[in-house]
Amino acid sequence: MPAEPTRRILDPGTDTAALKALTHPLRIRLLGLLRQLGAATASELAVRTGESSASTSYHLRVLARHGFIAEAEHRDARERRWQAVHALTSWNEARMNDSEAARAFVDTIRRAQLDHLERTVTAHAADAAAGRVGADWLEASGMTDLMLRMTPESLRELEEVFTRTAHALAARDADDPRAEQTAVFAAGFRMPDAPEDPGDPGDPDTAADAGEGTAADTATGAGDGAPGGQDGPATGRRGDAEDAR
Repeated sequence: MPAEPTRRILDPGTDTAALKALTHPLRIRLLGLLRQLGAATASELAVRTGESSASTSYHLRVLARHGFIAEAEHRDARERRWQAVHALTSWNEARMNDSEAARAFVDTIRRAQLDHLERTVTAHAADAAAGRVGADWLEASGMTDLMLRMTPESLRELEEVFTRTAHALAARDADDPRAEQTAVFAAGFRMPDAPEDPGDPGDPDTAADAGEGTAADTATGAGDGAPGGQDGPATGRRGDAEDAR
């Protein structure tokens, strides 16, 4: 059984300052880069993010003050190196809905995840078009969206099975020279059913309009396999229940 990655569990009741500190897009990205790349300096991260070293240095100190990162072993005495303290940041989704500040934090994190997804898909498409992606990776990479009727318990179990399987496969591939950094995304949300159409369901025009603009229209069922990408994870986090493991 592969070891569970280290994690920081955020409590909206006691970690309000830490939540506020991480409600910043650049800090989210800096934390993700340290988790992806390992120890780095403010100058190295400035190059990766397009920010000034003064800006990255400031935000790194904020992350350190709230326990997300710590100083790493220095190569020389001229510049600090930083490393992530945990591999994941977790939280209880239900408890995060109890306060405006916690909801703002979750909203910021999700927007960062969506931005990461968009950057990953765009980079992968560009690399594929330029012939930089082998046929084996093209076949394995992709996206799928499904609309399923599930209970809260089944959705939770699906997330747990997905995460456990992903870590097990990554552990299996750890020493394989063919293994590369991949970005894997997963999401599951309750979606309202399509409203009932008051018109005659037998009317072709009415039937064609039924459910327009509802959740049912958004799923394509297209694609198969785990999404791949060229950019690193925004934070390497997931919002799970505190007692999940």
